[in-house]
Amino acid sequence: MRILLVVLFICLGFVVNAQDVSFNGVKYEIKEDRIFKDSVDVTDTFSVEKQSEIRAAFDKKMSQIKATEETKKRLEKAEKEQEKAEKEQKRAEKKQKKAEKELKKRKKAQSNFDKSTKKHKAAINKYEKLKKQGKLSPQDEEKWLEKIEKYKAATEKAKKKLKRS
Repeated sequence: MRILLVVLFICLGFVVNAQDVSFNGVKYEIKEDRIFKDSVDVTDTFSVEKQSEIRAAFDKKMSQIKATEETKKRLEKAEKEQEKAEKEQKRAEKKQKKAEKELKKRKKAQSNFDKSTKKHKAAINKYEKLKKQGKLSPQDEEKWLEKIEKYKAATEKAKKKLKRS
């Protein structure tokens, strides 16, 4: 980008210094108020009307150059704005992906919590049912209590993860 600006200013310097204009197929150079042809001052050889025509052609050429430069500036500005918009869009997409990932993580934590809670309650109900029916030996009762404790720990762990997310 800097190189483009340097080249633009150099070209502008050449345009301002040279100030060439082509009129009726002949190239003239205008410096200040004087008209030169092949580095020879020919201002006095022309009538006032012809001088004004040459200057008008020169002014027309300069206005075209200015219009071209303004167009270049507008294009550069539009490119910068487009790049800025693209960066903003990428930032927004990144933010959206992060939010989606967080939501997915939260749903998974909720699902894990629900499953572990369900298993814990089912284990308690089965233990109570077997105990009520008298089908538990002391060893089975110990195993069931360990199992219930394991499900309780899993539920607590899932609850902590749910709160973090």
